[in-house]
Amino acid sequence: MSWGSEMAVVKDLLKFIVATLICLGASWLGAKYTLSSFVWYHNLNKPWFNPAAHTFEPVWIALYLMMSLSLFLVWRQSERKDVRFALSLFGLQLLLNVMWSWIFFGLQSPFWATVEIMVLIVVIGFTIYHFYRFSKWAAILLVPYFFRTGYEALLTYLIWRMN
Repeated sequence: MSWGSEMAVVKDLLKFIVATLICLGASWLGAKYTLSSFVWYHNLNKPWFNPAAHTFEPVWIALYLMMSLSLFLVWRQSERKDVRFALSLFGLQLLLNVMWSWIFFGLQSPFWATVEIMVLIVVIGFTIYHFYRFSKWAAILLVPYFFRTGYEALLTYLIWRMN
């Protein structure tokens, strides 16, 4: 292996680690708001198909890890000038993801969380579309997140209406 290819592997490894830390950091921030309002959430009326509390963590950890890999697959192409917009969309959707937790759990506002999550779904859709231009797999890895967020949007809306 040549020096240049070794450096490329190291750069990719660092990008993968940073992408993972960014996504898991967002997960941690969201969980911080969630845990602070556990009693409030527990006492809300919820639809019959609301998942059990113990299923949220493993599902979202898997989704954040897929998001990390997706981010890495696009970020590793950063020499392309047009990749910045796609990465900015990813950052925006990640920010909106954390904001949903803050609005729903931190502010205890299912109505505003419903409004916010609808924006989040649109931004995730745009992110998938733009990621596809750089990596088909990066886009595919975000599809479960898109559908899970849609499911969460339905839950958020119904929780707002039921309470």
